[in-house]
Amino acid sequence: MIRPFQIRAGRALLGWSAADLAKAAGISVSSITRAETADGPVPLKADSLVLVIRALRRAGVDFVKQGEKIGVVLDTSKVSS
Repeated sequence: MIRPFQIRAGRALLGWSAADLAKAAGISVSSITRAETADGPVPLKADSLVLVIRALRRAGVDFVKQGEKIGVVLDTSKVSS
């Protein structure tokens, strides 16, 4: 399960604004804001969450979970300059 802080962190790694991510995902800025500021699970419908995850992955963000460690990393081979 993706956490709100992973969305924020992925966006930060890319240097994207909430509007940039919203455009890349095809959803509203308010949805991105709601997803990133939630306490607990991401409060988006499943299809909207999938769009966010796909947009971040296309841009080079990988979601990682290793044991108790959860985060994101940037795959620089996918990042366009």
